[in-house]
Amino acid sequence: MRAIFQGKKITGILSVLPENEVFFEDEVENYNFPSQQTMRLKKIMGYEKHRISKSTSASSDLCVFGLNDLLRKELILKEDIGAIIVVTITPDHFVPHVSNIVQGKCELPLDVLCMDISQGCTGFLLGLMQAFLLLDIMPNKKVLLMNVDVLSQKVSKQDRNSYPLIGDAATITIVENDRLARDIYFNLYMDGTRGDSLIIPAGGSRLACSEQTVQMQDDGDGNLRCLDNLKMDGTSVFNFVQTDVPPMLCETLDYAGLKKEDIDWYLFHQPNKFMLQKLAERIGIPREKVFMNIVENYGNTSGATIPMAIVHNLSNELLSNKRLCCLSAFGAGLSWGAMTMELGDLDFCETIISNF
Repeated sequence: MRAIFQGKKITGILSVLPENEVFFEDEVENYNFPSQQTMRLKKIMGYEKHRISKSTSASSDLCVFGLNDLLRKELILKEDIGAIIVVTITPDHFVPHVSNIVQGKCELPLDVLCMDISQGCTGFLLGLMQAFLLLDIMPNKKVLLMNVDVLSQKVSKQDRNSYPLIGDAATITIVENDRLARDIYFNLYMDGTRGDSLIIPAGGSRLACSEQTVQMQDDGDGNLRCLDNLKMDGTSVFNFVQTDVPPMLCETLDYAGLKKEDIDWYLFHQPNKFMLQKLAERIGIPREKVFMNIVENYGNTSGATIPMAIVHNLSNELLSNKRLCCLSAFGAGLSWGAMTMELGDLDFCETIISNF
């Protein structure tokens, strides 16, 4: 699908991290592989450390912590909030929804619209799309987009394919109307026939959690996981990113009437450094314009990686300057998309550490 959004902008981004920081070297012995072999991945994939939430922490905890921080600093006022959109694949419960929990715990007005979207890697783009649409019927309000996952709780610590790169975090993005804002161009594709490439087999209505689904098994790749854990077909995902994403991104730039060199920064979802390096080469854009440092500092935080890349790399620059950016995400679903938009003149762009 393609869409053009007019008169919309991002005015602030907050990144909320768990306090627990774990280094790659400290987990090498978890895996069913020789330590020396595992350590080679550090340089190739860009592994260094990741943020892991406490086992007792839930997605709403990070969101509430972040929103209360914004309210306390008066970076957002309760009466200005028209809607909360929470994008997550690790909800606290099936019901109530995370957005309702946040609205209740932060004591927001009863007319604030609460909406959860179940989406992983492309969750920031889909969340922005929904926020833009809501702003058309909320001209004098702001929308809070919260991307959050505590995915480490769904990944086996003995799965070298997935656990070293997983990170937990939340981001809160303020989206509002601005009639002078530059047009935003959006392009999105989805292919459910390849959905098994990234899957958590148990826990839903297809297969409920049970004594059987927690049994750890080696399914032939040397990694130990159970049916309650995330399973990723790394080769399939890598080929998908290298094959499907480049033409989609070039198509998006054409749609926006832009050339590759017109873009100041390419803000991509962060699966791992190696995949992003190969993707930049395939597209034909300088590596210097593609940030690749989120996994090594925080881990792959699912739908929160793009706003985290903005905060980590551009926080000072975007407070007083404007930059033309291309945002692109790809992964679970399978889904892949891109968005061109101008970012800058932000009210805030910062990271805080929670006690979760």
